Amino acid sequence: MKKYLYILSILVGSVLAACKKGELDRFPQTSISPNLFFNTEEDLTLYVNGLLSQPSRSTYLNDQSTDNVSTTAAVEVKNIMLGSANAQNIVAGWDWSRLRNINYFLLNYQKAGVTTAVKNHYAGLARYYRADFYLDKMKRFSDIPWYSGTLDPNDEALFKGCDPRALIADSIMADLDFAYKNVRETVPIGTPGKWAVATLYARAALYEGTYRKYHDELNLAATANAFLQTAARVSGEIIASKKYTIYNTGKPDQDYGTLFSSQDLTANPEVILTNIFDLSKGKGQNVNSTVFGDYEQAPAKDLMQAYLMKDGTRFNSIANYAQMGYVDEFKNRDARMSQTIVYPGWIRVPDLTPYIQRLNKNFTGYHQLKGYVNSTDNNTINGVDFPVYRYAEVLLIYAEALAELGTLTQMQLDQSINLLRRRAGLPDLNIGIANGNPDILLQQQFPNVISNAGVTLEIRRERRVEFAFENTRFDDLMRWKAGKLLTRSPEGMYFKGLGKYDMTGDGIEDIILIDRTATIPAEASKEKNSIGVVLIYYRAGAIGTDATVYLKNGNNGGNIVTESVVRIFEEPKFYYRPIPQQQIALNPNLKQIFGW
Repeated sequence: MKKYLYILSILVGSVLAACKKGELDRFPQTSISPNLFFNTEEDLTLYVNGLLSQPSRSTYLNDQSTDNVSTTAAVEVKNIMLGSANAQNIVAGWDWSRLRNINYFLLNYQKAGVTTAVKNHYAGLARYYRADFYLDKMKRFSDIPWYSGTLDPNDEALFKGCDPRALIADSIMADLDFAYKNVRETVPIGTPGKWAVATLYARAALYEGTYRKYHDELNLAATANAFLQTAARVSGEIIASKKYTIYNTGKPDQDYGTLFSSQDLTANPEVILTNIFDLSKGKGQNVNSTVFGDYEQAPAKDLMQAYLMKDGTRFNSIANYAQMGYVDEFKNRDARMSQTIVYPGWIRVPDLTPYIQRLNKNFTGYHQLKGYVNSTDNNTINGVDFPVYRYAEVLLIYAEALAELGTLTQMQLDQSINLLRRRAGLPDLNIGIANGNPDILLQQQFPNVISNAGVTLEIRRERRVEFAFENTRFDDLMRWKAGKLLTRSPEGMYFKGLGKYDMTGDGIEDIILIDRTATIPAEASKEKNSIGVVLIYYRAGAIGTDATVYLKNGNNGGNIVTESVVRIFEEPKFYYRPIPQQQIALNPNLKQIFGW
C-alpha cells in the first residue's frame, strides 16, 4: 500500500530539487520553465506532490513550550518569559521560500491542457499548502504581508508593510474553502485529500474564532462567531460524511495507544492523513531516545492531575490528591493516562522486570510513553506511522465550536466528545451536570470562560489529555488567552520525605532517598529490599543545592521541582513574536506590534 507514494516522492524530488531553493524574490524559471513544464496532469501532480510537507514523529517532542512538561531546552517562549529574548535575537519564522514555490504553481497551472476539474484539484492542494503556511505565520506574528504571486527582485511589493490580521485570516479561509470544494477524495496514500483539507479548514476556523473571542486587544471579537460557525459546519460535514470513526475495539487499555505505535495506519478508520514511515522503503524515523527518559522534556504533574478517574470523577476531588505518590496516582484513572505516560509496572523491552523510573535533577520523574516504540528491532522502531490528522480532532473541534457558540446539545456531545470518552472507558459527559458543577481548578486556570463554563472547560480537558504530546497544547493556550499558565514552573512526583519507595506497584521498595549531604555507599554496602534487590540511591534536597533530586520542601518532601526561575508573561505582547529587527532594517515599512 505504501509503495506508490515512495516512488512518487522520488520522482518529485528529482524534478523539483531546484524548485525548493531561494527566497520569495528568486525566480524558479531557471529550473522549471512554465512553457515546458505545466502542460499535463502528470506535470501538475509532480509539482504539487513536491510541496508535500507533513509533521513527523518528532512532533512528540514538541510540548516543551507548554504546561504539559518540564524542559531543559532553550525554548523560545521560556526565554521570552525570562527576559532574555528580543527582536534582535528572535530571528526565526520570517522565511518565505516555501510560499514562493506554492505561488509559482498557482501562477502557472492554468497552462495545463486538462479539464477545469483537474486544474482545480491541484490548485486546491496548492492553496491548502498556502493556507497552512500562512496560518503558521499568522499564529506567530498576527499581521504579515500577504503575497499571492512570485515577485521580481525589483518589485515594490517586496517592500510593502504588513497586512492586517483580518485580511490574512480571510485569505486563509478563502484558500481553504476553495480547496475543500475542489480537492478530490481519492488521492495517493499519504497525501492530503478532501477530508484532510476539511480538517485543516475546521482547525483554522476554530483557532481564529476562539482567538478573536478571547483576545480583546485585536478588536475583532464581533467577528469571532463567523469563524466558530465555520468550524462547527465543516467539522459537522466531516462527521456527516461517515468516512471516519474513532478507533475502538473495546479494549480501553490498548486502543488509544495503538494510534501511536502502529506500523501501518493507512487502514485505521480514525486516521484522516498519515505520514508513512517504512525503513525498508528508505524512510524511517527513530525518536525513542528523545521522547523517553530525560532527554529534554518530562511530563509535568499538572498534566497528570488533568486526567479523570475511571468513574468520571475528578482526580482533584480526592482528599489529599496533591500528596499522592506515583503508584497511587495511576490507580483507577482514565485509560489514556497509562498509554501516554509510563505507569507503575510497565516493562521495557528487552527487560523482564518492571521498569523503575530514573530520577534526575531538572526533570519530573515521570517518563513519556506516547511516541516511544517498545522494541529493540530497528525496522520496527523506524517504521511506526504518524497520524497527521485524527478524527478525534474533528470531534473536539465540533464540540468546542458549538460550546463557544452556546448551542451545544447533549445529542451533539454524544456524537463527539463522548465517543472519545467511551474509547477510554469513561462514562459520558453530561452538559447539565458539567455546567451545574464546574471544575474549580479549571475555572481558576481559565477565568475568562464565562458562559457555558462547565462543559466548555471539560471539552478543554478532553482536548488536553487526548492530544498530550501531539503539539496542540501551545496553540490552545495562546488562542484561549491563557499564557499566564506558562509562568508556573513544572513540578513532578510527590515524595513525603527521605526514605524508601515502591516505584513499580508491587509493594516492594525500589529506591531510597537520602539526605544530599550523605554519601551513597559502595555497591556492596547498599541496602537491599525484601526480595534481595539492591535499592537505587538518590541524594535529595532543595533546589539550588548539590542534590540529585530536588524536592519542594527539601528533606521534608513535596513535589519534585525542576527550576527556580521567575517566569513573567506580559500580556498581550507575549502572545506574538517580533518581526526580526534585521528585516525591519531592510524594509522600514514593516512595523512591530504590541510593544515589541
